[in-house]
Amino acid sequence: MDRLHSMRVFARVIDEGSFARAAREMNLSAAVVTRLVADLEEHLGARLINRTTRRLALTDTGELYLERVRQILSEVDEAEAQASAATSEPRGHLRVLVPPAFAVHQLAKHLPRFREAYPLVTLELSVPGVVETVDENHDVTIITSTRQVLDGDFIARRLAKSEVVMCAAPAYLDAKGRPQHPNELLGHEAMIPTFAREATFHRYFPSSTPDDDDVTIILHRPALGTIHIDTMYAGALAGLGLAPLPSYVVEDALLENALERVLPEWYLMTTTIYAAMPTRKYVPARTRAFIDFLVATFGGEEKDPWLGAAGCGVRQ
Repeated sequence: MDRLHSMRVFARVIDEGSFARAAREMNLSAAVVTRLVADLEEHLGARLINRTTRRLALTDTGELYLERVRQILSEVDEAEAQASAATSEPRGHLRVLVPPAFAVHQLAKHLPRFREAYPLVTLELSVPGVVETVDENHDVTIITSTRQVLDGDFIARRLAKSEVVMCAAPAYLDAKGRPQHPNELLGHEAMIPTFAREATFHRYFPSSTPDDDDVTIILHRPALGTIHIDTMYAGALAGLGLAPLPSYVVEDALLENALERVLPEWYLMTTTIYAAMPTRKYVPARTRAFIDFLVATFGGEEKDPWLGAAGCGVRQ
């Protein structure tokens, strides 16, 4: 039995919460994953996981063992990173956690250039949902945050700023009109996140009436409520109504005139996108190469590169 491999499988089963999901993530069959964990339990002479039809639960022994396993795997990764640090050519497998919308609309289209530059590096993307902090089980985590300062035991490099702006299909605006002020949105169909029932618009530049620089409106009975960004994006493309969307999502649609920015003097929110990694003494060359690639691709500056590329103005 490859003890180290079995430990990795055991840790992944717990991280994924299922043998089947762990098998998919590790490109193994479910039977192999189940056997490796069973062999590990037999070797230890103790049950590590209580299995039910609905969930997995660590035994007391399993909890203690998992803690030590994570330490061992971390030290092994550190040792491998130290050994490969002197290697000039990045190589090996890189696990990246990234929000789905950023993966689909930005990361995927740039990966061919990274692959061409570093053919010995293989990538595994995890795209479960919103990502707000570093995941120790991934080499790189792409974080989107509205906070000015990130807290945590990790190293983060800024990739870019992204404005959340209101957009709609030109055909919808031709039929319903183009609002000139946030208050006019009350007469429009709109899509909003399910956790929000109001939206605050901010002017890029101060107006002659300061009280009008921030405007909060309550959108009653929106056409669609969802936390899934790409569903709102698809609804906007289909003409369902107005949608607040990050600039990195709508860049291509704005360039192709499939979507049109509404209220260009206003923005809803600013997020900062970071590439982060757990704090480690030795960082593999492949991790450094990937983060450097992301910074070079997106600029690494405190500005929005996507609205500028789409010709829709950038916050000054």
